[in-house]
Amino acid sequence: MRNITMRYANGVLANDHVNFSLEEGEIHAIAGENGAGKSTVMKILCGAQSPTSGEIRFCGEPVQISSPKAAAALGIGMVYQHFMLVNEFPVYQNIFLGAELCDKRGVLDKKRMIQKTRELSEKYDMAVDPEALCGALPVGVAQKVEILKALARGSRLLILDEPTAVLTPQETEQLFAQLRKMRGDKCSIVIITHKLKEITALCDRVTIMRQGKDMGTYRVSDVTEEDISRLMVGSDVSLTLDKPAARPGEVLVRVKDLTVPGAGGKNRVDHVSFQARQGEILCLAGVEGNGQQQVVECLTAISKRYSGEIQVMGRDIRQARTWDVRAMGVSHIPEDRMAMGTDQDASILENLIAVCAEKESRLGLVPYAALARRGERQMQAYAVKGSLRDSISSLSGGNMQKVVIARELEGDPAVVVADQPTRGVDVGAIAFIHRQLVRIRDQGSAVILVSADMAEVFNLADRILVFHEGEIAAEITDVKRATEEQLGRYMLGVERSEVSAIEP
Repeated sequence: MRNITMRYANGVLANDHVNFSLEEGEIHAIAGENGAGKSTVMKILCGAQSPTSGEIRFCGEPVQISSPKAAAALGIGMVYQHFMLVNEFPVYQNIFLGAELCDKRGVLDKKRMIQKTRELSEKYDMAVDPEALCGALPVGVAQKVEILKALARGSRLLILDEPTAVLTPQETEQLFAQLRKMRGDKCSIVIITHKLKEITALCDRVTIMRQGKDMGTYRVSDVTEEDISRLMVGSDVSLTLDKPAARPGEVLVRVKDLTVPGAGGKNRVDHVSFQARQGEILCLAGVEGNGQQQVVECLTAISKRYSGEIQVMGRDIRQARTWDVRAMGVSHIPEDRMAMGTDQDASILENLIAVCAEKESRLGLVPYAALARRGERQMQAYAVKGSLRDSISSLSGGNMQKVVIARELEGDPAVVVADQPTRGVDVGAIAFIHRQLVRIRDQGSAVILVSADMAEVFNLADRILVFHEGEIAAEITDVKRATEEQLGRYMLGVERSEVSAIEP
């Protein structure tokens, strides 16, 4: 790709004369902050967008990649950060959607599609059930379906957008082994990422982007994580969080004997009890699907399907609505910013004021000008790139997440439920979001953090509760002395430890 330039109709210059090259049988990272233009240049390569100017050569020949179909004909496929699967269809139908196999009569050949799915999954060690409904799959398995879908179409150049954003450490290691196997099969892989450890652990080369421009391509063996972060951000970035020791105060959240029923008579959450204190970051850690999500839904009054007791600020929330819980001083940074954290059809300002407009209104009138001024201050404080009146859907994932964080931390809430708060955002934004959560802790809030990111857990947590199969398998109070290996054993259920008694 030579001198790729992409200017949108609103004047935003997303790519400014970007150069990118990919060799056969290599794993190549394209790294940069959110909004740096890395996803845009890869969407151009896979035909999802057309550049304003520039040239693409494939196997030495100039090509016009005018659509994803044209890219697929060349053997180029892309797996997006937000999966594009039909949840109501089984795996094999998703894999062959639009490229169905038929018999001589033109009738769909279900048996052959199932067999081909099995052959592909076995070849690349991606175990999936061809007849399982995609909507029932864990995120790690759903990602395998997306990769197999691209491979089934003959992709020899595969682009993965933030592939580990939704994966646990164990799933990440498994994915890396599968990608190395594909590389050995002369498949070329591009990973759009901001995770420095993954770049150094997996990739052969890295192209770094900043503010729409490429800052050069480097052999990974020739650069350090600090070098990469400096080129991404334009200045030195601390990769570890220097935070003062916690000073836990009064208990703000009490959970006693919480039980959430599941399918087949097995509880999703099984008699869980814990407390969250003022001035503390309590982390609920574990492999996804072990009950953390159901705890969050109960704490925020999204779900009432539970037994047991939850108290917030001394009040039982059994009969409370989500809005009532918010009024008690609970804010919620949801796991999925697209589905639950934002209204994609609304502006940035409308998303920022969504939870305060009614409270600020007088006689039914919303003080729009005052709220807009507050919104401008929030955008500056959180370094959100864009204009208040822009649709939030126009923002990069990291900037969208910063809008959610700004809204939820406004007004210094008593309790913050932060569910995967830095999923899919860049190293600069991660450091910023971590500082904000520590700031709110030090101002006396109780922060309940749910995270599948080991580095985040150890950076932020003052105390860790490890979930396994709906139960608390361990409590770690001395986080500084804990190790990833120890935490991993608890997460897998290999070991268990005592949990402190709950105060009355």
